[in-house]
Amino acid sequence: MTAWALAARHGDPAAVERFVRATRPDVLRYVAHLSGEPQAADDLTQDTYLRALRGLHRFEARSSARTWLLAIARRTVADRFRTAAARPRLVATDDWQATAERVQDCDAPGFDEGLALAELLETLPAERRDAFVLTTMLGLPYEEAAVVTGCPIGTVRSRVSRARTTLIGLLAAAERGTDARLVACAA
Repeated sequence: MTAWALAARHGDPAAVERFVRATRPDVLRYVAHLSGEPQAADDLTQDTYLRALRGLHRFEARSSARTWLLAIARRTVADRFRTAAARPRLVATDDWQATAERVQDCDAPGFDEGLALAELLETLPAERRDAFVLTTMLGLPYEEAAVVTGCPIGTVRSRVSRARTTLIGLLAAAERGTDARLVACAA
């Protein structure tokens, strides 16, 4: 991927296409996770690539192209949040989660497991959740996750470990019928 990004930097249109095709699934999943808005993921992915391709001439391959791109994706989502916070809400929906669940296909395979995982991940502090998603769900090495999050590698390892411990505790509590909030607070 990094070789394609470097070739694209020098004007190779085929390399641009290969780079985008190879990295798009990861960027799409990452922005969907960060934003919490699967419907906005395509727009955020497109914004990420617009920024990346405009700044490709500055890419120096100090990290992998994938890491560089996910860092851009993170900033794109953060900018979207800042923009949204500055605008008034157009629709006031009291129970957004119930509304979202009504419009999704509940019979799709993995729907219930996806909801359960999303609920468990929401109980984690944002820093731990981000580190867990980057390394476990997107498969980034710890070194690359550290670059994306802008923190030392040891911090990423610690966050992932604590996230796993908390999630295991939450799953065990759910099986015992214990209140999951108590487990999350204890972790």
